[in-house]
Amino acid sequence: MIKQISLVFGALAAISLVACQSMEDGNGQKASASLDSRSGSNAKGTVNFVWQGHDVLVTGNFSGLKPNAEQGFHVHEKGDCSAPDAMSAGGHFNPDTKSHGMPGSGSNHAGDMPNIKSDANGNASYSAKLIGFAVNSGPNGILGRSVVVHRDPDDYKSQPAGNSGPRIACGLIK
Repeated sequence: MIKQISLVFGALAAISLVACQSMEDGNGQKASASLDSRSGSNAKGTVNFVWQGHDVLVTGNFSGLKPNAEQGFHVHEKGDCSAPDAMSAGGHFNPDTKSHGMPGSGSNHAGDMPNIKSDANGNASYSAKLIGFAVNSGPNGILGRSVVVHRDPDDYKSQPAGNSGPRIACGLIK
């Protein structure tokens, strides 16, 4: 009898866990941001987020970047790009209080994303499939937060932000 009760409680716990996990799966939810120049730069762009299962497809187009270079790119915790240097956006989005690191490594901020790579004219197209955040307004959600382009490449190891320099473009995710 006790063994049967244990099996029932175990099955209920497993069903509850699966139900919680499935609530964090996306089904095509979308968000976007229009980035404006900050810190005296000419950088600007658009970014789209599409939630597909556990992954979020991030795509974007940018201009006004340093030619033939890499720039750090992150989701930041606050949806506030009002400061001239975009410091009003706060730090990297990090709901699980992890260290800064390589996107997708499992030991990185949710907001850590691969660098943007510009062409000879300072333009860039971007595409990355990421995990660690959701396209909603929940605790792991990015809606109402900001997305920021930095002047320098992210080294994916320096704490707390990858030594990626000033914030040159910022946009609210909606």
